[in-house]
Order: sequence, then C-alpha cells, then structure tokens
Amino acid sequence: MMPDLGKYADAVLSAYAASIALLVILVVMTLIRGRKLRAEMARYERKDQS
Repeated sequence: MMPDLGKYADAVLSAYAASIALLVILVVMTLIRGRKLRAEMARYERKDQS
C-alpha cells in the first residue's frame, strides 16, 4: 500500500507526522479560541441588553 521510500523513509514519514501534528494543533487552537470568543460575545450582548 505504501510506496518504497528507500533511504529517505524516515525523513519523509517524520515530515508527514510533523505536518499532521501541526495541523491538529492549529485546528484545536482555533476551536478553543472560537469558544472563548463566542462566550465573550455572549457576555457583551447580555451586558448590552441590560
């Protein structure tokens, strides 16, 4: 299933792993920041309506 990468297999696979890890970190950070901003906006809206 996976092509023979020869002597570069370690470098290629570690680069794939690092890229996937960074993408996962970015997605998680974006989701966390979005939740915080939504909560902050809801607080401002409640304060504004009072």
